[in-house]
Amino acid sequence: MSLISSIGGLQSSLLNRLPGAGRIDAPATPMLPRIDGTASPAGASPTNFSSVFDQLVSAVDAKQTEAQDITRQVLMGQNDQLHQSVIAMQEAGVAFQLMVEVRNKLVDSYQELMRMPV
Repeated sequence: MSLISSIGGLQSSLLNRLPGAGRIDAPATPMLPRIDGTASPAGASPTNFSSVFDQLVSAVDAKQTEAQDITRQVLMGQNDQLHQSVIAMQEAGVAFQLMVEVRNKLVDSYQELMRMPV
């Protein structure tokens, strides 16, 4: 079995698992991804920005809490999976860095809008 044929089989199996794949009655309106992992129709009323940012902050907080719990279990000897602790800490760190970068871009955008002449 060649590498290309295995990739082709993987691609078709992944496509079949997508929501709405293979259905004839799939919605005509495009679906937009949301922070919580679900999709909403493109014509649906958008949620306000503060709720989207609150979801982002709570997701980062949940990752950090999970990393702390796993690390605590390793340190107390309840779990011997040190690699899980390190991976969880790295995921929490990357999520926090992403949140900070998003915040910085938003602040820069706001400042740029404030500098525009009216």
